[in-house]
Amino acid sequence: MFAYKLIISNKYSIVVLRRSIVYANMFIILTLLTISVLYLWLRRPLPGEPPVLPGYIPLIGHAYRFLGDTTYFWKTLKTMSYTSLKKGGVILWCIGPMKIYMVTDPDECITIANTCLDKDKITRKFTGTLLGNGLPFGPANIWKNHRKVMNPAFNQQVLDGFIGLFNKQSRKLTDTLSKEVGKGPFDQSYYFQPISLESICLTTMGLDISADNKQNEQFVEAIDKVMMICISRFQRLWLHSDFIYSWSSMSKKQDEYTKVIHDMIDAVLQRRKTESKLNNNKTETYNNSNNGTQKGSGTKFKPLMDLLLELEGGIFSDQDVRDETGINIIAGYETVAGVLTYFFLLIGSFPHVQEKIVTELEEVLGKEHRDVTKQDLSLLVYLEAVIKETLRFYPIVSFVTRSIDKVVKLKNCTLRPGHTCVMSLYGVSRHPIWGEDAERFRPERWLDSASLPSNPNAFLAFGVGKRNCIGQVYAMMSMKITIAHVLRNYRVTGDHTKMKLKFEVLLKPVSGHYISIEKRA
Repeated sequence: MFAYKLIISNKYSIVVLRRSIVYANMFIILTLLTISVLYLWLRRPLPGEPPVLPGYIPLIGHAYRFLGDTTYFWKTLKTMSYTSLKKGGVILWCIGPMKIYMVTDPDECITIANTCLDKDKITRKFTGTLLGNGLPFGPANIWKNHRKVMNPAFNQQVLDGFIGLFNKQSRKLTDTLSKEVGKGPFDQSYYFQPISLESICLTTMGLDISADNKQNEQFVEAIDKVMMICISRFQRLWLHSDFIYSWSSMSKKQDEYTKVIHDMIDAVLQRRKTESKLNNNKTETYNNSNNGTQKGSGTKFKPLMDLLLELEGGIFSDQDVRDETGINIIAGYETVAGVLTYFFLLIGSFPHVQEKIVTELEEVLGKEHRDVTKQDLSLLVYLEAVIKETLRFYPIVSFVTRSIDKVVKLKNCTLRPGHTCVMSLYGVSRHPIWGEDAERFRPERWLDSASLPSNPNAFLAFGVGKRNCIGQVYAMMSMKITIAHVLRNYRVTGDHTKMKLKFEVLLKPVSGHYISIEKRA
């Protein structure tokens, strides 16, 4: 009898258990359906919002389009930029729960950039540990204060004091390149990166790091690896969670490379502070006849590091100084080296452009291989046109982001607060405003105002709006002098049509970017 009751009891328990499982499954399914419906309702395009990028899938949005390596990622972003151009200059796409606007209209970019000054949370999330609150990435309130204080360090009088160093570094580069003469294609970025790193430290930091070859190489490699990791993490939606990411091998590698970068920055700071103490804690100013004082202030124009150390403990905290030092070094050498890589590949692909530059150099500088002076720089008009066309054709900074923190009304749509905006500078450089030959490399467009867009916002190679690049004049001076020395010594050949690109924070070549050089008579 007891056994019978036990069997009946067990059968009843099994039935109850099965019903409980069925009810639990139904509850889970209903809950998921409710969440999905609520999610779709909340993420629906609101009236007046831009058109949605085709291919949207509930819950994951367009995240699947970003799976793959960073070469595929660039192809996706490039395709989306062209889609935005076709849709009127603004589109909407989603990564999971995140709404992201992509803008390719030049006027709309300026409106957004000057209305919303804060960088977006996505960029801050993935690059914050590396770049901190330096000028390009810091919150708007920090950027505003730092930019105002740091502007004098990039005053023309300070930059003119660097011309001698630019010439010295360019001659050093020319001598180093001699080993590649007549040996066929080689990776020119292998030479441009270290010389650009040395130059940025010599000028704005006031330090000669040329003896630290091993540390410099490790630093350059670490920067490349961290940028690749940042983008690879963004491509994987499941790694957006800090908790999950912290357990991944990718996170451990990022920590290792970040330590190498921070050790280098700390070493630069420590050396500069030591030198300052040896000089009785007095910062040096560059002595030239144009030096003066800022109007309405007793502060002399000083190179960046002198200015930062003078303000440390007051306007700038120790971390502020570290952040600004790091971003100045990283952004300074990476962008200049990258543009030079594209420049020499392009003029190697267009021999007639190269010979026009050489002819202009001979007209301005004469036959002798003398240094480039301040007066020469303004006369190198065609060279500047080719640099600008290079920046337009292959914008190394292809995208700029903002956090939309208020309602922004554009010409044909409205952007809602709480979302991210990606301004595609690549898309802007292909906008119909550039004419039917926007897809062609044609430096001559810069020599005739009639062939240029009437809209001054069409050229955004040095950033957008108020938060543009503080070092754009520095970069142009440095590149002009470097190119002048190289081209007066070597003839360059290459083929940019074979180049493959990837997007790793900056637009970088993967392959097909090699050049060959021959000695000029």
